[in-house]
Amino acid sequence: MRVCLLGVSHWHAGMHLDAVRSSGGEISAVWDYDPRSAAAFARSLDVPACAHIEGAFETRPDLAVVMGSPADVPDLVLKVVSAGISMVLEKPAAPTTGVLREILKAVQERDSFVAVPLPNRFGPAFGAMAALESEGRLGRIAHAHFRIVNGPPQRYREDGVGWMLDPTIGGGGALRNLGIHGIDAALSLAQGTLRIVAASVANRIHDEPVEDHAHVVLCDDAGTLFTVEVGYTFASMAPGGDFEWRIATGNAYLIDRGETAQCATLDDGEVRMLAPEHPSTRYRLFMADTFDRLRSGERPTVSLEDYLAAMK
Repeated sequence: MRVCLLGVSHWHAGMHLDAVRSSGGEISAVWDYDPRSAAAFARSLDVPACAHIEGAFETRPDLAVVMGSPADVPDLVLKVVSAGISMVLEKPAAPTTGVLREILKAVQERDSFVAVPLPNRFGPAFGAMAALESEGRLGRIAHAHFRIVNGPPQRYREDGVGWMLDPTIGGGGALRNLGIHGIDAALSLAQGTLRIVAASVANRIHDEPVEDHAHVVLCDDAGTLFTVEVGYTFASMAPGGDFEWRIATGNAYLIDRGETAQCATLDDGEVRMLAPEHPSTRYRLFMADTFDRLRSGERPTVSLEDYLAAMK
């Protein structure tokens, strides 16, 4: 698979590069609105940095990874769609749900392949759940909690993406940025309509125009309870933070803490450790799945429709 990386000043560009390489792909070209960023990124890869987006298209990629400020991404998506290139669309892709709906409309008109990297869908808890379900041993989901608390928002300024702290561009703070993973997970597991029961969205530590902590409680038609907690309140600028996903079912209890994961099952009395996958490297699993689906002609595991549902 030949992949062009578009918008490489985005802080996830390195993760996508690693994911492409670990999945056996080849970088055909890189591009950014800032030519200096593109040149610096490309220099270590020995690949061309294109001054114009059309130059990246001319390298005949099988897939384009689209990244950047939500103020610029919608126009970039339209160019990729018009060029007939399949796409990975990084988040946040739009400042509002309305703008994202317009992007979806353009994608649907061309029946374009667009995968959205919500890679925790590929984590060990979800994998173990799928295996138990195939054996008829999962049971009904009772409750689940999804927590991602990362370091202070200053990290985004240091990464050159200060627009993440401007709600008119990024659309929000920790809830829109990190909470989208937990909301998507809840939607993927919910039966029927998922409703918000309660929510707290606030600045608890940092004086920023976007929230640094949020806690959302949701419930579906079956009475399953989901809680999502996110924040920029972890006391470190280093990558990572406080990550934990817990899912309770009639026969299983699964815990994913990033560095470790485990599954307890009631029917056999076992508590077994699962092979962990650090959240930062789950992009590899996402990209490998995307490559497989492109080759087989299947739709993405996490689609633009899924992303829109989580935004809504």
